[in-house]
Amino acid sequence: MTPTAPPAAGPRTPWEELPRTLRDAVADVLGAPVRTAVTQEGGFSPGAAARVTTTDHRRAFVKAVSAETNPDSPTLHRTEARNASALPANTPAPRLLGTYDDGTWVALVFEDVAGRQPHVPWLEGEFRRVLDAVEELGRALTPAPFDAPTAAQSLAHAFQGWRQLVDSGDTGGEGLDPWTAAHLHELAELSAPWTEFATGETLAHGDLRADNVLLTEDGGVVFVDWPHAVRAAPWFDLLLMLPCVRAQGGPDPEEVFTAHPLGRDADPEGVTATLAALAGYFVRQSRQPAPPGLPTLRAFQHAQGAAALDWLRKRLAPTPA
Repeated sequence: MTPTAPPAAGPRTPWEELPRTLRDAVADVLGAPVRTAVTQEGGFSPGAAARVTTTDHRRAFVKAVSAETNPDSPTLHRTEARNASALPANTPAPRLLGTYDDGTWVALVFEDVAGRQPHVPWLEGEFRRVLDAVEELGRALTPAPFDAPTAAQSLAHAFQGWRQLVDSGDTGGEGLDPWTAAHLHELAELSAPWTEFATGETLAHGDLRADNVLLTEDGGVVFVDWPHAVRAAPWFDLLLMLPCVRAQGGPDPEEVFTAHPLGRDADPEGVTATLAALAGYFVRQSRQPAPPGLPTLRAFQHAQGAAALDWLRKRLAPTPA
């Protein structure tokens, strides 16, 4: 399958354009001024994302965003700071070194990870490596090491996409295929009990995509960007990840999920309900106006929604279409 999703990308703010007070605060965290900063591509943050090197050769990764660029992003950065600081030391995630928050700008300073994002389209060997790491992550973070919100709490509104489309009368038009438009009520009913099945005590990352993964030269896998962490079933991360993998050239999600150690023992009814809820989220979100500073997000969500729906229809294949 060739990729259908556009690159996960947003406009980056150059390091040199960040406020002087913020750059000075980063220098305080690192113990020396920043000498060089290289902007990193990938991901949907509309702020700065740079690998920096100080005058005394210390390396770090800095991400920073302003409420003026996107009103929601500073809140996500603050949540990520709390989550990152609470992760166990042995979690394959970057260590948070310090933060800056003046009420408008928020910056997070992490240890630099010498790694790269997986290739897109996905390569089989890299994908298998990430799948193994997802299994290890799920087992290592069970029970959840801190009191993150449950998936039901965090996604109660977001995962009612089908019901919201029905209630709003948004049942056709561009971007909604005929099968989906004809089955909106059934999809809303199918997804309704997802919280019963997705409940669990595993700390899920909640947003696993290629641009949130780093592959290191020693064969390791590091998971970055943790603002969406929730307590959920052990298979929750795997399910959320696979539609994006499919949309970026990856294999059949049904085959991957049912063969994976975290997925093969999952309740089939619960998987289907949660997948239906996820598909509804992506489809509805893809039909909303583009948020400030994130020009490709809706197209990316559309591709994920299409992949999730294809997977869902495969699971529903024994029933009449």
